[in-house]
Amino acid sequence: MTTPGQPAALEALVGAGELAGSWTLDAARSQVRLATKSMWNLVPVKGVFGEVSGSGTVTESGDVAGTLMIAAGSIDTKVKKRDDHLRSADFFDVANHPDITFSAEAVSAAADGVTVAGSLTVRDTTRPVSFGAAVSGGDGEVTLDAEFPLNRADYGITFNQLGMMGTHNTITVHAVFTRQ
Repeated sequence: MTTPGQPAALEALVGAGELAGSWTLDAARSQVRLATKSMWNLVPVKGVFGEVSGSGTVTESGDVAGTLMIAAGSIDTKVKKRDDHLRSADFFDVANHPDITFSAEAVSAAADGVTVAGSLTVRDTTRPVSFGAAVSGGDGEVTLDAEFPLNRADYGITFNQLGMMGTHNTITVHAVFTRQ
């Protein structure tokens, strides 16, 4: 497989059926990060989810479907008290909603990579999400790198003591898929 840095190269790989088959997320080499601001948008807060899993399929005709599962309780911001609060009912409510799930329904070529469309479920609230991603690959693997904005209030996460916390977050995904 060649490196599909340009949409035309990606379309050629899909058209030739080179990407057709089943794919599994390499959790050891993949990462989902969260960034937001606290203290009236003055203090950046960054975290990483330590447990991710996923899989996907690409058909001969190039249709893509897949799932990325994130263990909400695996959030790590390097501050235990904050992490415990993020796991509580004020935020992720991991006792009742242990997973955050993204289901990809379509991937299409775009001017600077691909556009991924699907649905994101957080705390039993599912909403459509679409974002751009850079794609690279070779030797039986495909890597997607994406960064997109997310408003946590859209998913019922509205806790905001004294108005100190922003609701606008940035999600960064580095997902490495290997052929099954």
